[in-house]
Amino acid sequence: MIIDMHTHIFPDKIAAAAVEKLSHISRTRPFTDGTLNGLYQSMDEARINLSVILPVATNTGQVEKINVSAAALTEGFADDGIISFGTIHPDSAGYREELSRVKNFGLKGIKIHPVYQDTDIDDAKFLRILDRAAELDLIVVAHAGADIGFPGVVRCSPQMIRRAVDIVGNLKLVAAHMGGWKNWSDVPKFLADTEIFIDTAFSTGNIIPRNDCHWQADDLKLLTAAQFMKLVDIFGADRILFGTDSPWTAQNTSLEWIRALPIDDAARNKILGLNAKALLDI
Repeated sequence: MIIDMHTHIFPDKIAAAAVEKLSHISRTRPFTDGTLNGLYQSMDEARINLSVILPVATNTGQVEKINVSAAALTEGFADDGIISFGTIHPDSAGYREELSRVKNFGLKGIKIHPVYQDTDIDDAKFLRILDRAAELDLIVVAHAGADIGFPGVVRCSPQMIRRAVDIVGNLKLVAAHMGGWKNWSDVPKFLADTEIFIDTAFSTGNIIPRNDCHWQADDLKLLTAAQFMKLVDIFGADRILFGTDSPWTAQNTSLEWIRALPIDDAARNKILGLNAKALLDI
């Protein structure tokens, strides 16, 4: 079973504009049109069984609507291979009740994005959310490390994640982008001896840029196979989840990259789906 634990879509009415805006900001090309149908087509091409959609609320007014939509998307996951997480914003006054609603909807977890939400993950506003998520046994996927659209801004470094985990305690936390995008040298130092998961989204091979922008060659480099395998050795295959960040990388290309690693079949199968299946309890 192949599970992509990290994908994004947008409502059909705004997908084209949203994808173009984010593509322009990040200077990278998209690999789907950002719609649900575009994700289905990508999954079919890559033969991915299940994709997890991770919505982000950039203001408090979006939270309830996003969570209702997430519940609707998830209703038929056994048939269509789609699960959506919910979301929360650090400024949400009714965060406790909203997270209970997420749980009652049957959603498996929430996505937070400290950069887009302009709050450090070890800030008290996020710590209370993490604590409540732990009480409700909700998975939390957090954008970790730098963000390609916000150069120099880090709201969720490995150090910050470690502090948050030490304060909150037992928590089902996924630090996206291999524990900290472009902060990878600090990931083993601060996170290896925790129980968090890391995902592979937008972290392997090379960034694929737009044709209308200029990049320095070194800036396009992500993790090499050797660097990735070092993190596998340090964390263990049990704590790594396959993710693509679709539409920002091609699901089939990301999948083939993992399949080409010098890793035994048992470990590869864990990364590509078995770990996520157990975490999602499906």
